[in-house]
Amino acid sequence: MLAFLAMRLRTFLLFVALLAILSATACRNAPPAASPPRLLLLGEVHDNAAGHAARAALLRKELEAGWRPAIAMEQFDIAQQPALDAAMRECADAGCVIARAAPATAGWTWAYYQPIIALALQYRLPLYAANLSRGDASKIVKDGLAAALPAELVIRYRLDDVPAEVLAAQAAEVRNSHCGALPEALVAPMAKAQIARDVVMAETMRVHAGQGVVLIAGNGHVRRDIAVPYWLRHQGLHARAVGFLEPTTDAAMFDAVERIPAAARPDPCAGFKAPPTSR
Repeated sequence: MLAFLAMRLRTFLLFVALLAILSATACRNAPPAASPPRLLLLGEVHDNAAGHAARAALLRKELEAGWRPAIAMEQFDIAQQPALDAAMRECADAGCVIARAAPATAGWTWAYYQPIIALALQYRLPLYAANLSRGDASKIVKDGLAAALPAELVIRYRLDDVPAEVLAAQAAEVRNSHCGALPEALVAPMAKAQIARDVVMAETMRVHAGQGVVLIAGNGHVRRDIAVPYWLRHQGLHARAVGFLEPTTDAAMFDAVERIPAAARPDPCAGFKAPPTSR
């Protein structure tokens, strides 16, 4: 009887050892867990040339280190994507891309963006239009978010129930950016248009997140508390927001900050004229 029990024990121990070997082999041969896509948001002060140069240098360093993300840009409206695709296929330089795909009436200083587009051409990176058009933004100011955004997008981002604190913070930004002179009747509608821009940029990054994405946009869109990173978090995506900030700007709303010298500019509120209240 004791011999029988000893034999059964040896068999059991042999079975346990075999299971341990098989488990270790499976762990060694299992594919590594996929890392989440890297989403990087690089802000700007639109008229600060030093900031644009610093951002292009940072992006070049990332690319030289081997990263190959897509690049999404606020400066191109999403409706321009076909023209942008054709320009990126057929143009040899950034000036050609801008001439063929940039909106004719946009107020961007395109020389600031040539280095970014040149990097996309040099490294053969996808370049995506990421912004809502001015025409669609105007529709939202007049008739609400659903007037210009697809129903699927409204549902995905729950835009029929924007948190009050997000809307209030965006409204404060609208007031400040219009020198406190904007008619109050326009503040909330224009805040909704700003939210729509953030959502469209977030959706562009989400759709193309697989290989990683860099967003080129104003610091206001890069804020992690209420802007593009906020909407990405609600889609389960983490983004790193880098603000390119002049010396006196609050850094609390960003994951990292690159300080840039203040640009010389006239008082932006001197002679500011608010738009009419009629919508």
